[in-house]
Amino acid sequence: MNQNSGRIMNGDAGPRKPYLTAIKQQPITVEHQPYTPKHGDQLSDVGTARATLAVSNESPNGTTEDGYAAKHQHQTVVQQHVAYWDRDHDSIIWPQDTYIGCRDFGWGIFLSLIATMFINIGLSYPTVPGILPDPFFRIYVDRLYKAKHGSDSMTYDNQGRFRPQQFEDIFAKYDRGQKGGLDVGDIWIFWNEQRMVFDFFGWTACALEWIATYLLLWPSDGIMKKEDVRSIYDGSIFFKRAEETKRKRAQAAHQKHQTSPGLVEKAKKLL
Repeated sequence: MNQNSGRIMNGDAGPRKPYLTAIKQQPITVEHQPYTPKHGDQLSDVGTARATLAVSNESPNGTTEDGYAAKHQHQTVVQQHVAYWDRDHDSIIWPQDTYIGCRDFGWGIFLSLIATMFINIGLSYPTVPGILPDPFFRIYVDRLYKAKHGSDSMTYDNQGRFRPQQFEDIFAKYDRGQKGGLDVGDIWIFWNEQRMVFDFFGWTACALEWIATYLLLWPSDGIMKKEDVRSIYDGSIFFKRAEETKRKRAQAAHQKHQTSPGLVEKAKKLL
């Protein structure tokens, strides 16, 4: 039998590799191929986990806007992910911190309450520095790596670092049509294929995380852009969304203030 039958070559036009990323005998490996570095890619050492940077081919130095990455070099990427909610920088996130944070980036009361319930109940006990659960459902940021669950992309490693290969794999495998992001259909396929056997908690957590991601980004074209998703991993997008919401609310208040005197004058004339 020809040993090369059924071989699928990588799309890279560079030197031939001594390994395969897909074989015809297992079609799913052809349909969902992993990210393979190509000549000209900006990202180096793709297999090396970054302690403090959430990187991609498009952002090989992490989030540089407003010096975000430089300001958070004292935190792992998973700690940066929740830094937005740690308003007083004491490494403890109370339920009210979560609620206020959700409200600040534009979510309504009901959605913010639901998010607070799931986040603090789900993440509190794994991060508690002891055996007994925290009666206030506080999240301890220094131990957030303990809250890692299965059935997801595995972009965070078990110590809270960011794994570029796993992040790039999400889009290499599931971005159908190479549109630069993921739509609901892509996420459905991703979620189904990432599920581990009997990992009911992981299945649920992964689904809720992607639902929350979509609600936060709420893309007008239905596509969650790759860089927006990356900025969720390091938490930078939460600060950005809160600032945008603050600006919109200020503009709305200003317009209301400007409009009100005119309405009063018209009412006086009518009377």
